[in-house]
Amino acid sequence: MLEIRNLQAGYGRITALRGIDLAVERGEFVAILGPNGAGKSTLLKTVIGVLTPGQGSIRFQGADLGAQPTAKRIRAGIGVIPEGRQLFADMTVRENLILGAYVRLGLRPTGAVQALESVFELFPRLGERRHQQAGSLSGGEAQMLAVGRALMADPVLLLCDEPSLGLAPQLVRELLATLRRLQQRGITILVADQNAHAVLRIADRGYILDTGRVVAAGSGAELLDDARLRAAYLGGMV
Repeated sequence: MLEIRNLQAGYGRITALRGIDLAVERGEFVAILGPNGAGKSTLLKTVIGVLTPGQGSIRFQGADLGAQPTAKRIRAGIGVIPEGRQLFADMTVRENLILGAYVRLGLRPTGAVQALESVFELFPRLGERRHQQAGSLSGGEAQMLAVGRALMADPVLLLCDEPSLGLAPQLVRELLATLRRLQQRGITILVADQNAHAVLRIADRGYILDTGRVVAAGSGAELLDDARLRAAYLGGMV
């Protein structure tokens, strides 16, 4: 589904990704792990089109994304849960969700209503809070909203950038269980997160990044069981 070859990207003169090769098959749950500054968030930003690669290619469902804008990538089926959630605090839960559907549905209300009901079925708490301002939600509720907003665009590939950030351990478990259910419903999941132990326990495969390069790859179980990798790249995260 997603194929990345020799990808290089960064910020001005700073190169953050150095020749990344990575693939995600349809229906997989794949983790991207590594220390701070490894390039995890940069990789997801490049896939979604926020950053333009300096070299290399990104192919999604067989098509080269090239210089396609973010909106076109979302319409093609790539959804994103950004780091820090990036909700509109002064808008209601429902309004935030509706914005998530805008690129796909425009102003067609029927489709948006159907998508809303699907999100409220997955997250009943959001249905209860639909008229509440997003800025007044708890951390767990805000993350539900970030996930729900991404789902409003009906993605087939969901990019999750540090989804466990700032959440208590129990909420992290609930969030990852939700992502697992979405995978079982047919959505391919690509997660970049520092909570390596929790993510690798449910991921099909994982990649470890360090200073913008892939330094290891394997099944979730293999990466968890490799003591050298844990000590060298995952540190206190496992």
